[in-house]
This record gives sequence, C-alpha cells and structure tokens, in this order.
Amino acid sequence: MKKIYYLFAFIAVATALSACHPLDETYKKLGPVPAPTAPIPAPITVDLTLAPADYTLLPADNYAHTSLSFKTSDDAKEDIPTILSSKYPTASDKSTLNVIYANSPATITVADTLFTDVAYTLTDADYLLLPNNKYTDFSASQILSWLPYKYPTPLDNQLALLTFTYYESGVTSTATQSFLYLNGAWKKIYTISQAQYQSVGKGGTFNDFSAGDASNLPNYFNTFLKADAGVAATAKKYDIQYVSFKYFASKNWQRVIPVTFDGANWVTTPINVGSPLTFLKTDGMWVADNTVYYTATTADYKYIGTQTTAGSQSARDNVAQYGDFNISAATDATYWSDTDIQNAFIALLAHDFPTAVANQKFVVTYEAYNKGATVNVTKTFQYNGSVFVFVQ
Repeated sequence: MKKIYYLFAFIAVATALSACHPLDETYKKLGPVPAPTAPIPAPITVDLTLAPADYTLLPADNYAHTSLSFKTSDDAKEDIPTILSSKYPTASDKSTLNVIYANSPATITVADTLFTDVAYTLTDADYLLLPNNKYTDFSASQILSWLPYKYPTPLDNQLALLTFTYYESGVTSTATQSFLYLNGAWKKIYTISQAQYQSVGKGGTFNDFSAGDASNLPNYFNTFLKADAGVAATAKKYDIQYVSFKYFASKNWQRVIPVTFDGANWVTTPINVGSPLTFLKTDGMWVADNTVYYTATTADYKYIGTQTTAGSQSARDNVAQYGDFNISAATDATYWSDTDIQNAFIALLAHDFPTAVANQKFVVTYEAYNKGATVNVTKTFQYNGSVFVFVQ
C-alpha cells in the first residue's frame, strides 16, 4: 500500500508542477515565434552592354526583339526597363545600371529613283538660274545654292543626280554628283564613280550593280569609303554616308543606301551607342534617369550678366566679362554669394531648358574665381514642374 501511495503522490506533484510552469503564460502572451526575415540586398551598380539575346526578352511584337537594336533613344528609354526587370529581378531600390545599347542602322526611302527621272545634265541656261552668276560652271557651294532654284518644291528624300561643269582653283572639269533633299535642305551625298565600279568588275558599258551584287554592296561601299582620302580624313564614329549608285533591275535605277561608321568600318548593321543610358530602380521599377549634365558656356555667363537680376550689378558685369564667378571675399564689389549663384543658375536654366519635365535634375558645372585661381564647381538643381530649385 505504501508503494501505491507514494506513486500517486509523485504523479500529483508532477502534474501540479507541469500545470504551473511560469514560462507558459509568457510564451502565450508573446505569440508564435516569427520566421527569420532575409536581409534586404544592397543596391547594385552595373555597367551593361546589351547582348543580342537580351533584346529577345522584349515582347515578340516589339521591333527591337528582332532588329536587336533601337531606332531612337526614346524607344530605348521606354523598352530597356523590360529587359532589366528580367535580367535583374531581385535588384533593390536605388540600384543603378548604365546601359549601352545598339542603335539601328540609318534607313532612307527615296520616292522615285528611276535613273531617267533623277539624272540630269545642266544646260547653259541652267547656270544662269543662280542670281548674279554669269558663268557656265559651278563651284561646290554654287551648285548647292542653285538647287532650290531648279527644284523649288522638292519632296522629302528627293534625289538629283547632276552632271555639270565643276570649277575649283581655276580648273574646270565635268562632274557627276548626287544630291539628296534631306531634313529640309539639299545635301551632297557620296556617288560611286566609274573607277570604283571597274575596281569590282562592274565597269564597262553600263557601270552598275545588279541583284547578284546585293549581298556584296556593304563590303564594296566600306572598301570605297575607307580608300577615299577625303572621307577617311574626317570620318568619326557614328558618321553617316548616303551612298548613291546605279542599279539594274529590269530598268536602270539610281539608289541610295546609308552606311554608318562604327569607328573602324562603314556598316549597314546596328552599332553600340557610345554614351550609355542610366536606369535607376525606384519603387520596384526601373526608370530612365533623365538627369542633364551641363557645363556653363561663354554665352551663359553673358546671359547671367546681362539678362538676370542675380547678384549685384558689379558682380553681373564681372561675370559677363570674365566668364567666372568671383567668390574670393565677401568684401569684393564683384563678389558672388552662394545664394546669388543659385539664383543666377535658376534663371539661366529656365531660359536654356524651357522643355524640362517635372522632377528632372540638372547637374551644372561652372567656373569660380577664388583668390587668384579658377576652379570648377558643380551644383544640382531640379525642375519641380513649375520652377527650378536648388538641390545641393
């Protein structure tokens, strides 16, 4: 009996201790233990050059999906965020991507390039259409001045293949040159010569290309332009040459193909734009950074000095004359305080950037004169939708 009694007593004590554990009430008040949270990743900064595969991340009906390039920077600003969202889905806010993208090759459509419609040889009477001209020859500038008199109502991208007597440095010769009415003005463009046709086996009686040459034309044009000393001497990356050439397809045509200099060759394929677009991750979205980085010009200092009320008259006269702000000492008659400089650039930005958009930032670099030394200073302003304000 004693053993049974002791057993019941032990069970009773154990039950009492279990029921009265003081930490149970504390745990109940605290509630369930929260699951551990992952740390927020730090913002990233990446320099990215879009690869061909990156453009396929765009919807199939977006032209850049197949062209692997953008026609305009506005298209790039609108569509690249879609690519970035796919490539960097976990990037945190305040991340920055500097993106180099491919620019679509230049294209042009000429309404009528039938050879007989665009080719013309000037007559003696034609030379006299140019006011005050008494001679039957033209210099390079004269032929351009004459074109509006011969073609007073040209169509966009109208082509004229002209044969005329060319005068230069006291010497006359017969020249055949192509002119394109481009963006509201006549422009001399590059014309394939008889010698160039002959150099690729297309000379002789006709001097033209045909369908069998189509795939070789970009290589031909690249070779011609690189070998042309006049072109090679001034060629800069992204320059465009509009190449005019004779082409036979049932009839004779004079056609135009634009080629772009990629820094080494003249190409008809997309090339990367050298200046990247910057995109920021803001509120979970990639957006193009439209910050303007601007360096004040001589004209800007004159505008501040003559067209604004910032600073004193002496200070304005001084900045207009010397093109810098005197910040040496507040006792100087020509001294510019920091507030005065801010007001000067607020007035200048309103004048120089009338189409600024809300929240757009402007990082302005200007020259300041400080006790004998000229230094560059940078200030940041923002357009709030109605006025420019100083940020930092």
